[in-house]
Amino acid sequence: MQSFSPGSVVLVGGGPGDPGLMTVAGLEAIRAADVVVHDRLGALDCLKETRPDAEIINVGKIPRGAFTPQEEINRILIDRAQQGLRVVRLKGGDNYVFGRGGEEMIACREAGVPARVIPGVTSAVSVPALAGIPVTHRGVTQGFIVVSGHVPPGDPRSDVNWGALAASNLTIVILMGVQNLPAIATELMAQGLAPDTPAAVVADGTTPEQFSLTAPLKDIAQAAAEITPPAIVVVGAVADLGL
Repeated sequence: MQSFSPGSVVLVGGGPGDPGLMTVAGLEAIRAADVVVHDRLGALDCLKETRPDAEIINVGKIPRGAFTPQEEINRILIDRAQQGLRVVRLKGGDNYVFGRGGEEMIACREAGVPARVIPGVTSAVSVPALAGIPVTHRGVTQGFIVVSGHVPPGDPRSDVNWGALAASNLTIVILMGVQNLPAIATELMAQGLAPDTPAAVVADGTTPEQFSLTAPLKDIAQAAAEITPPAIVVVGAVADLGL
């Protein structure tokens, strides 16, 4: 691992939850840190590897509940680094896949704080894999798309081109979309995706409680009605491979 200098920040991708999927470099950074600023999800068991004197700061966001504003997280990272401390920003998955890692990197650079990234294993690929679903498969699909579903189609905050996704002939992986799945499935079908397109939902990926189900796109929202976040939705022929 690169040297972890005092007065710097390392953005560590913690992977999808199983501490065994944390990278070696990420774990080394956690062990060396003076301060660890962590989210609600991810490999939180790895916090046991911190030094006894390390400061642990929870900035996790509860869906539709309490959260720490991003500006405050940025301030904490910069403040601790400017005190000459080694700061780890521990996130679930990968820092740059819906993790706001880019915002934190920009904030550090603008403040003159040295910062770097240790990538993490993103749940967009790993959780479907653990459920037996490859996001690509020769002869089935030549690619995949990862999209956020935290706001539904038609919402003024959404800039996702669902029509383009429906016509892409690629696997569609939807993060943070289980609560808006009825609207998303309806929109994909309205945009031309066949109602019998295979779909799957994988909940609590990498944990002992991991659970998955499959259904045609037209039925997936109803089938997954009782599933709560965190969960990942996969739409496309690969969802029916059953590997």
